Amino acid sequence: MESIAIVIFPGVQALDVAGPLDVFAEANNFLPADRRYALATVATAAGSFRASNGLRITPDRVIGEDGDSFDMAFVAGGPDLPAAAVDERLTAWLSTIAPRCRCYGSICNGTFVLGHAGLLEGKSVTTHWQDARALAERFPRARVEPDRIYLRDGPLVTSAGVTAGIDLSLALVAESHGAALALAVAKRLVVFAQRQGGQSQFSAYLSVPTDEASPVAKIQAHVMEHIADRFTVDHLAEVAGMSARTFARAFVQQTEVTPAEFVERVRLDRTRSLLEGGDMALKAVAYHGGFGNAKRMRSVFVRRLGVTPAQYRASFRQLPR
Repeated sequence: MESIAIVIFPGVQALDVAGPLDVFAEANNFLPADRRYALATVATAAGSFRASNGLRITPDRVIGEDGDSFDMAFVAGGPDLPAAAVDERLTAWLSTIAPRCRCYGSICNGTFVLGHAGLLEGKSVTTHWQDARALAERFPRARVEPDRIYLRDGPLVTSAGVTAGIDLSLALVAESHGAALALAVAKRLVVFAQRQGGQSQFSAYLSVPTDEASPVAKIQAHVMEHIADRFTVDHLAEVAGMSARTFARAFVQQTEVTPAEFVERVRLDRTRSLLEGGDMALKAVAYHGGFGNAKRMRSVFVRRLGVTPAQYRASFRQLPR
């Protein structure tokens, strides 16, 4: 029986706690009694508190009680965590317990707590895309990879935001008990079988400006509507009614990506949707997704997601109803 602790605190993101717990609890329904997970939420103080969504939570244990020993320990995230003061008691506990765990890590921006505990140095990690830059600046000795669903670096595991904790938990279930059991859990929870760690957490649509009348927003809409066209900065600048230099600078300032990066993200989003939703031939997917040919599509998938389009379809295709 593997014991799992999830660290919680006032203002914790409830889904960062409930998502992983539901995965492991559901896995217990398929496992014999002697191989089930023993689950516990832990905090630095007793008594109930509010999660970020207002849900009241009471931890099962207070850290330091009964000579804590867990096989796995994870710190959940919370909206205010990146700017929160360092909890010295919690970081001391983590630095002591982590070396004794088979696996330890974080959900979402719980990585900041790990960083304060000195557990990120020299490690490849990920976190919620919105907090990745702040994490890299705060802990420069960590290798922050923002465009990942989850990452494993030795015993350390980290995940992107909110529902990515479910993907990480399914991966850990598969690691211990096999892919078939993880798939059974995913079906019971009505989620994708498992998004692999290399799947991009970014969508091109996250970069759309709030001002839909702005030149940049118009260009983004133009790209999405004409995804199979060939785009150059000069062409896009002409559509926006701006000089190429001014357009390129304005686009990066407003979206934090280059026009070329945005176009590739849109095409990746489109092809992912096509692969997840049907049996269209890969050549046709590449054409309708804007890549032009299957070779180019495959190259982008391997570079950005770490899997081929065929592997992506096999892993992420929607489950039958």
